[in-house]
Amino acid sequence: MRPLSTASISFGMVSIPVRLYSSADTSSAVGFNRIHKDCGSRLKQQYICARDGDIVPREDMVKGYEFQRDQYVIFTDQEIKALEAVKSDTIDIVEFVPLASVDRINLEKVYFLSPGKGGDRPYKLLATALTKTGKAGIARYAARGKGYLVMIRPMGEGLAMEQLHYADDLKSFDDVQLPDVEIKQAEVDLAIQIIEQVSVAEYDPGKYTDEVRARILELIEQKIAGNDITEAPVVQHEEKIVDLMDALKATLAQKGQAGKAGKATDKAPAKSAGKGAQGKLKSVSS
Repeated sequence: MRPLSTASISFGMVSIPVRLYSSADTSSAVGFNRIHKDCGSRLKQQYICARDGDIVPREDMVKGYEFQRDQYVIFTDQEIKALEAVKSDTIDIVEFVPLASVDRINLEKVYFLSPGKGGDRPYKLLATALTKTGKAGIARYAARGKGYLVMIRPMGEGLAMEQLHYADDLKSFDDVQLPDVEIKQAEVDLAIQIIEQVSVAEYDPGKYTDEVRARILELIEQKIAGNDITEAPVVQHEEKIVDLMDALKATLAQKGQAGKAGKATDKAPAKSAGKGAQGKLKSVSS
């Protein structure tokens, strides 16, 4: 992997040079371009003035902030730069907190970190210390004109940086309307049985693939071959209000039968779909 940028983790008198890497690969996403149906050429985006309908060239565009409805204060390029956060090469840890105390709702993006030149020993030391204490470092970091709240946490034998939401960016779960109902202990016991029946020791992401993407690639391959594709029929499910205990018992029985069938077919070879399309569609861009 190629690093996105370099920085230094700082706390106290310690400074650890690091390289930042993206943890996600979006190149495999299937994208479609807008094409002129008459000549087959790709369309280009243009900006239209909302008042007079004229096409506005890029050199005539400026940035503005809407302070009242349809009223904008205009900023020059120099003023925009003055508003932006000054880029910092330092990930400044301000405090350490229990890793388990950071709720998952705060997570926005994840970056991998590797030691930079001369940073091997302090990098390893920080990763080891955080692992043993179960702590993570909350830090501030400025890049691309914005200030970020981030968390430095152990990952495997190394470190990762998680970009966090600011408190003002998050909605409150207290605003979600929840049901005020009573459930019976027998219902809870049956639900727990269902959960236990399909539980595994740990999450394995390798078990899951994007089935929708595979189907899209397969259909695109058919289109490339000159075949028409049609929309899959929508299956209408009749909504029925059933007794909760009966539904739980039926689910438990169904899971039991599925488990027996799965054991009988564990040795059956798996089929893969859409491999040909994936190779042919390298030119499809988002």
